[in-house]
This record gives sequence, C-alpha cells and structure tokens, in this order.
Amino acid sequence: MQGIEAAAVVRYTREDGLAEALRGADALFVYDFLSKAVPGAWHAADRLRWVHIASAGVDPVLFPGLRDSDVVLTNSRGVFDRPIAEYVLGVLLAFAKDFARSAELQSRKRWLHRETERLTGKRALVVGTGPIGRAIAGLLRAVGLEVTGVGRRARADDPDFGTVHAADRLVDHLPDADFVIAVAPLTEHTKGMFDSRAFDAMRPTARFVNVGRGELVVTSDLVDALRDGVIAGAALDVFETEPLPQDSPLWTMENVLVSPHMSGDFVGWRDALVEVFADNFRRWRADRDLRNVVDKQLGYVPSTR
Repeated sequence: MQGIEAAAVVRYTREDGLAEALRGADALFVYDFLSKAVPGAWHAADRLRWVHIASAGVDPVLFPGLRDSDVVLTNSRGVFDRPIAEYVLGVLLAFAKDFARSAELQSRKRWLHRETERLTGKRALVVGTGPIGRAIAGLLRAVGLEVTGVGRRARADDPDFGTVHAADRLVDHLPDADFVIAVAPLTEHTKGMFDSRAFDAMRPTARFVNVGRGELVVTSDLVDALRDGVIAGAALDVFETEPLPQDSPLWTMENVLVSPHMSGDFVGWRDALVEVFADNFRRWRADRDLRNVVDKQLGYVPSTR
C-alpha cells in the first residue's frame, strides 16, 4: 500500500472503528471480504464514491444502501480463476482415483488393489459462467471431460462452454451430469438453488462440488442426499456457516471432502488482491475507467462473452 499512501490519506481500521473511519472518506477498500460490517457503518459514509472488495463475490457489501446509491462498486475478479479451476480438477481426480481410500489404506499398511474411474468422457455441468466458471470449463475440457454451463440466459455458441442452459431450467439438465460444479454468484435468484429438488434430479453416481457460496446450498437437503445415497459424494469449500460447525455431519461422511474456504488461496494471493486495488486506485486518481465494475442490480460484473 506504500504507493497509495504517498498519494492519499489512508486510514486502517477494524470493524468496530469502520463508521469513524468512513467519515470524510472518498474510497473504501474492504480487505476482509467476509466482514459484514459495512451495512452497519454506512450511515457515516458522507462523501464516499467508490467501494472495492477483495473478493470476486460481493454479497457481503451488496445491501440496499449501497445498491441504491451512486457509489461505484468493484471487485477482485480475475485473481482466483485459475487456482479455483485447479482445485476443482483436483477434487474430481480425488473422487475418480479414490485418493482418500488410498490414504486410509496406506495408514493401515494394507495393500488392496482396486479399479478406479476415468475422467475422460465424463460430463460436467458448471453452474456459473463468469471467469471462474470459464477457467474451470477450460481445464476440465483439457483432460477430456464434456462440459456445459448454466447461466442467466441460454445460448448454443458459447466460446468456452459450447452450450449454456438457462438457470431457470437447471433441474432439467442435472440428470445429464456426472459432476455438478457450483460457482454461481450469490444473489436473490441463486440463494438455495441446490435444494432437495435439485439433488433428487441428479444421478445417484453424481458428485457435487461447491466453490461458489455456501448459501447456494440448502445444507440439510445436501446432508440428506448424501446420507440416503441420492448422490454419490460432494466436495465442499464453502458453507452456509463458516467455520463449519463441529457438530456438522459433513465432517465425518466418507463421501465428502471438506476444505476451509481455501480453493482460490494460492501462495501470494493477498499481494495479488492488494495489487488489483492499487491498479484501480491509480485508474481512479487518473479519472480512467475502473476494472471489474459490478452491476449492483445483478450482483456481479457482467461478462463480455
């Protein structure tokens, strides 16, 4: 932040001091992207013109006061695309090649030969066609999966997915997929989209991967689907409640992989987030177009593809 400090007065604050720090501020960098403090401090934003959040998702700051204001909102789209795609490929390989079972057998020094699945020819449905979804599609195609997408509108000539189905027809296309990957932004239209109806529509051999937002999923419905064999497994990086409560059955299910909201967190990710803000700050000071301007009514940066 040294370059920014040379060009502006920078106030650093924790949640409890946000309201005081906002008074007279022109720009706000929400570095703690999980913080929900901005709505409660919004009354003190007396001259704010720009808010930047250090994440791709903007739901923690997209409350009515900001949505209905003239304040520009930008996000950190682009930082996590490839790392999250690599995570998704990793968990698909873990499922197909039964790595968890191999590790468990190794811990007991037991030699048990098994056959495993091939990813080539499997079908993946990526729910969310923004940059992260597109990075996932590209990587999965490269290893031989057939990939289609689910987005806001249907189209048949998408450069990354080929076919994109409309989100309101999601349930119609879930039965076709071996892997269902949730990476949609959290909006009023996507909250709880993966419920009992969605899981019931999936193949009993399907695996579900969530690298989007925990609130995309009705957790109790997912637990029931996994416990009852409605779907074969899940890899979950995000949850309705974080950290995942100790009494959650997801911790101990053999067909579930749990990671602590880290699918995009590569070595150096914090510096990368600051650089996105610093680049936008330089643009803002020079009165140039900002990167990653969020459509506050949609809740995400509109795709150019």
